[in-house]
Amino acid sequence: MGKTITDPRLAAQELKKLTDASAHTVFFGGAGVSTASGIPDFRSENGLYNQHFSSKYSPEELLSHHLWKQDPEAFYDFYRKMMCAPDAKPNQAHIKLAQLEREGKLDAIVTQNIDGLHQAAGSKNVIELHGSTHRNHCVDCGAAYDEEWMLATTGVPRCTRCGGVVKPDVVLYEESLDEKDIEAAVVAISHADLLIIGGTSLVVYPAAGLVQYFRGSHLAIVNLEPIAQDCAADVVCACDIAKAFDW
Repeated sequence: MGKTITDPRLAAQELKKLTDASAHTVFFGGAGVSTASGIPDFRSENGLYNQHFSSKYSPEELLSHHLWKQDPEAFYDFYRKMMCAPDAKPNQAHIKLAQLEREGKLDAIVTQNIDGLHQAAGSKNVIELHGSTHRNHCVDCGAAYDEEWMLATTGVPRCTRCGGVVKPDVVLYEESLDEKDIEAAVVAISHADLLIIGGTSLVVYPAAGLVQYFRGSHLAIVNLEPIAQDCAADVVCACDIAKAFDW
């Protein structure tokens, strides 16, 4: 394992040095990227899985395909309250990544997040492995609806055209990732000479398995908590991700 940096100012200097020296950088991120924007992650001490809910279901059950089918009222209640974050704004990590892309220093963002904050910050080439809360569609006629429309509904949302159920364009547990997104992520990661992994524990598969396609020269990891892949990194920035991208 390379060096571990806990001072966010030093982490920012190291990340700047690495991105300046690289021709093809890819960022692979998870829920921890958005915690500074007020969106809870999943597995940390204050994460979604450690919060107490009145529901009889666990968060993983509430985000499963079978519950969407069997108890849609419970699914949509949880989804609107906990998965949508209409007031969240991009933080410094989102903003810096968008800047790096504009400057031609970042090829792509591969994200497990569904909040759309990378696009809100101005990033264009964003591969959303798990979809987005900003897109919803009728399962019968395919009519499209935005997040604002979804949040204004109650109970099971119904299409205004045909009356069909409107489903979020997010990948639920028990559902497969989109093959085009997987292919795009593999291409981007395999062509990168610098891969920055941030805000993810890399335990959710198949998304986490995509980082194995990296064959480049330098690997940087930005996480508050250690992960198994730290041992392969050139540098581990064990600090707040928004501060690590503040340069």
